[in-house]
Amino acid sequence: MQSPAPWRARLWAWVRRSLFASALVVGLVAAAKVAVVARDFLAGGANTSGMGPNDLPPVPDLPAVSSVTLPDSLFGRSGALRFRALTAAEALAIPGFVQVYGERALHTPGVHLVTRPQDSSTFALIVQRPFGAKRGEVLNGYRLGRWPAERWIMSRNYFNPDGFVEVTPDNAGLQLSKHFRLGDFVTHDQRTTWPKYVVLEEKLIDKLELVVADLNAHGIPTGHVVVLSGFRAPYYNDRGVGEGMARASRHQFGDAADIIIDDDGNGRMDDLNRDGVLDVRDTALITAAIARVERAHPELAGGLGTYQATGPSGPFAHIDVRGTSARWESGWWRRRTR
Repeated sequence: MQSPAPWRARLWAWVRRSLFASALVVGLVAAAKVAVVARDFLAGGANTSGMGPNDLPPVPDLPAVSSVTLPDSLFGRSGALRFRALTAAEALAIPGFVQVYGERALHTPGVHLVTRPQDSSTFALIVQRPFGAKRGEVLNGYRLGRWPAERWIMSRNYFNPDGFVEVTPDNAGLQLSKHFRLGDFVTHDQRTTWPKYVVLEEKLIDKLELVVADLNAHGIPTGHVVVLSGFRAPYYNDRGVGEGMARASRHQFGDAADIIIDDDGNGRMDDLNRDGVLDVRDTALITAAIARVERAHPELAGGLGTYQATGPSGPFAHIDVRGTSARWESGWWRRRTR
């Protein structure tokens, strides 16, 4: 058999060396990326956009431990957070997570409750289902739709979410913080379809708790805060475009909520300014609280919208943590602030 021409042999040798070098570089970059994620995550500022389970290098051998260590950064500025939604890379960065729950837990959506020795309270580490698991508009039988970035180019604040929290009848009552539960943020549709899926940003819950604490400090009772609308799946949001819902609404990204204060439990916004009239002016006290919170915590800046009654619950306030300040008001109470 005639041996290959010298130029062909040299070409194949070069290809093999190139492939080996490329594989080595990819492995080193992935390992470095996870190391940076772990460092930043434990410092409270991880940026893991685009990372999923397939980006993880092999999990290294880790020392045996009997418990998970919760960094203080997980409890938020309010100190009231009792959950964290995790990508696989973020779960790997939690000290003790792999040793206690196993490597399989990095890739399996689920809720892992950790008991805090300080006060015996529980903290939920929630491993998300990755965004890439969605097929078209549907994830595991639950219709979500297509995010703005799947349909047109958007700015960084409108990139696709990293993943979804899986909601079941068993975990819908999970306490996310003192005043809010997981089920509060589910899209109001497909009521008999389980599991459901939610995009949820911890910063939103953190800001809501800070606003509630500020209202309390200023003599406004807030024993019962109602989330009228939390996460809205894009297909559901699209149905309301032109009827009060924005096509690029922050509700699709899990960092916005429409709320009322209903301390008396009658299903309506309370008369917060105590003038004997229930109208949009009652939301002015929420507006003031948000302004104080954002001055103290500029990293939680976001949108604030106040609305007249659009249903039996009365006037309400929209709060989000988009990262930039935005202000709007509806109806006759039109004074705009920025």
